[in-house]
Amino acid sequence: MSGNRFSALGLGRAQQVEEHGRNITRRAAVVTGFTALIGAALALRMRHLQVIETERYRLLAEENRINLRLIAPVRAEIFDRKGVPLAVNTQNYRVVMVREQTNDVDQTLHDLGRLIPIGPRQREKVIRDLRSKAAFVPVSVAEHLTWEQFSRINANTPALPGIQPEVGVSRFYPHGELTSHVVGYVGRVTKRDIEKLDEVDPVLQIPEFQIGKTGVEKAVEGDLRGEAGSRHIEVNALGRVIRELDRQEGAGGSDLYLTLDLELQAAVQKRLGTESAAAVLIDLREGDLLALASSPSYDPNPFVLGISQNAYSTLLNDDHRPLHNKWASGMYPPGSTFKMVVALAALEAGVVSAGETVFCPGHMRLGNRRFHCWKRGGHGHVDLREGLEQSCDVYFYEIARRVGIDAIADMARRLSLGTELVLPTTSIKSGLMPTKAWKKRAKDESWQLGDTLNSGIGQGFVLATPLQLAVMTARIATGRMIEPRLIKARAGLPVPRPEERELGINPAHLELIRRGMHDVVNSSRGTARRSRISDPENRMAGKTGTSQVRNITAAERAQGVWKNEDLPWRRRDHALFVGYSPSDNPRFAVSVIVEHGGGGSKAAAPIARDILLRAIYGPNPPDKAYPSGKAPAPSAPETPVSRVPT
Repeated sequence: MSGNRFSALGLGRAQQVEEHGRNITRRAAVVTGFTALIGAALALRMRHLQVIETERYRLLAEENRINLRLIAPVRAEIFDRKGVPLAVNTQNYRVVMVREQTNDVDQTLHDLGRLIPIGPRQREKVIRDLRSKAAFVPVSVAEHLTWEQFSRINANTPALPGIQPEVGVSRFYPHGELTSHVVGYVGRVTKRDIEKLDEVDPVLQIPEFQIGKTGVEKAVEGDLRGEAGSRHIEVNALGRVIRELDRQEGAGGSDLYLTLDLELQAAVQKRLGTESAAAVLIDLREGDLLALASSPSYDPNPFVLGISQNAYSTLLNDDHRPLHNKWASGMYPPGSTFKMVVALAALEAGVVSAGETVFCPGHMRLGNRRFHCWKRGGHGHVDLREGLEQSCDVYFYEIARRVGIDAIADMARRLSLGTELVLPTTSIKSGLMPTKAWKKRAKDESWQLGDTLNSGIGQGFVLATPLQLAVMTARIATGRMIEPRLIKARAGLPVPRPEERELGINPAHLELIRRGMHDVVNSSRGTARRSRISDPENRMAGKTGTSQVRNITAAERAQGVWKNEDLPWRRRDHALFVGYSPSDNPRFAVSVIVEHGGGGSKAAAPIARDILLRAIYGPNPPDKAYPSGKAPAPSAPETPVSRVPT
């Protein structure tokens, strides 16, 4: 029995061992299969990375050691109509400092300061920039050094660790104040500049890159800037440049030739003198703007790298506002220079005829209010031509009342007033030509008849710029819809003139206005007779204007109105004049405003006459061009305009 029991036990153990072996075999198969599956997946992934995405990872690795850096394009230059440079690129001798190449920044700056002037603020800025940037990045210490300063630094570089002299390019305006209100200036790109852009050109991220800030430099920035070049450089793990691998130069901008004649511009600026004034001169054949002067002016060169606070404050605090572009954005009541607009509106509407007279007793009564004429005793009976000749306010009160403000506004816009003239420069203003709808919208008030009377003599809400007044005069003189032009050629190719059309005003009405403007200057009772051009071949036609900047009270009228010369400068009237010459075959048109200059016939008309004489005759008009005994004393000859940067 016992033997059978042991036999049975042995058989059970053998079965268990066999079953256990089968379990191990199954597990090994599972593990082997799972391992094979993982291996296959890894193999597929490796194939994917090595074959399919090899290019991607190669580029990623390449980017870790090769950087693309932009090369600033060469800014295009600006010239006048005869090729005289107005904005050029000049060599900029400068010095930079690399922090990692010196053991003692303060000592190095101290030693450098013995060779060139380095002020405390400049020194603080350099140290601040050095600390905020990587140790191997160059930081500008001083720019626009003289050749002598640059030479001294080069001779002493062994004793100035970390100091590197460099030659760069900088913008320069060789004629400074003469063209600053037209050409403008460039300056460093700021955060505010970037925020104003919908799409940022990567080139603007280049350190110390400069863009146009005002004038043509800003308005035509895209053409002047050009396209950036690029270079591939090899860098190490710290970002330090090891070598340049390749370079692709960029494309420079397109050089611009303006319509300005720099010699005329200089003559006009000189004639304005120290007055707070502006003048615009137009060539009527093509609409070219020959001179655009705002006085006083300023030198744009200090703005290129950053003007000092003291210098900037001096400009800001000047009561003659040298930074203000008066010819483009100065908006003034046009005074009596607006009377041609009112007259044309009335003639076209048929509410007045050439021979019809209006009686001027020295004022017009409207309810309990009197609207005064400048001539206290009145002009008596005057027709349209005489009304222009003697600038009778009452005559224009009456015809403005008849035609209404909306018809006046329509005519004004046809002649450019109240519209924004399109020019490739900044600060162009549209002035203001009021209407009934405008007053309701802007002031939530109804238009009054008194508003129309004030507008009839270019006062009240009416505002115009010297540019608009010059264009108005050009259109009246020619009968054409002249569009002013500022760019004559781009990249050596002439810029087509805008296609002109007729004004659509009855030629007989225009001729009547021109005769009145001729009489303003040439008749015995004309308000600008003292400023006439005596040469019969080049006689001037024009219109004086005086716009009030203060209200004259009834009490003051009763006691006697104060003369302008007896008032503080800021309370004096503005003086205006618009004109053209020759009167029978117009070639040039001009507008002049003298802020707080008093009467237009006394302050503005002589300036306009002299500008036209300079345009017609050149630097030395003959004595016959001036009224008898009125030829100016000989002055110093004009300095020839240089055609190369000085």
